[in-house]
Amino acid sequence: MENFTPLSATAGGALIGISVTLLLLFNGRIGGISGIMSGVCLAPKNDRIWRLIFIVGLVLGAFIVQLLKPNFNIPRQNYPLLLLGLGGFLVGFGTRMGSGCTSGHGICGIANLSIRSLIATITFMATGMITVYIIRHSLELIA
Repeated sequence: MENFTPLSATAGGALIGISVTLLLLFNGRIGGISGIMSGVCLAPKNDRIWRLIFIVGLVLGAFIVQLLKPNFNIPRQNYPLLLLGLGGFLVGFGTRMGSGCTSGHGICGIANLSIRSLIATITFMATGMITVYIIRHSLELIA
């Protein structure tokens, strides 16, 4: 198995769990990224500041990790631009169609015992597994 990192994955999961718990406790808001992001533009002005701070924190956190560990995440180079665009479109479309993103359903929805979120998360996982299988074994795009 390539790139198996159980410690960093566990730490990342714990940090996400703590973050969404703190957001819910102190702000009464669910930590679903698609809802937070869409609210930056669509929410009333008095509800935008915490959303902007949240998004800036996400970007700043990634920037800090990149500074501290430059080789931690090296993105794949020369990926077909058409596939990147198509993937971005499908993610946005699926987020709207599924009434939320993977983080909102998988972390917050399941924690709230939402059946809809459980079904959505199972669907996300199954679709991801099928997609990886097709890309790796049928289309042979990733070695």
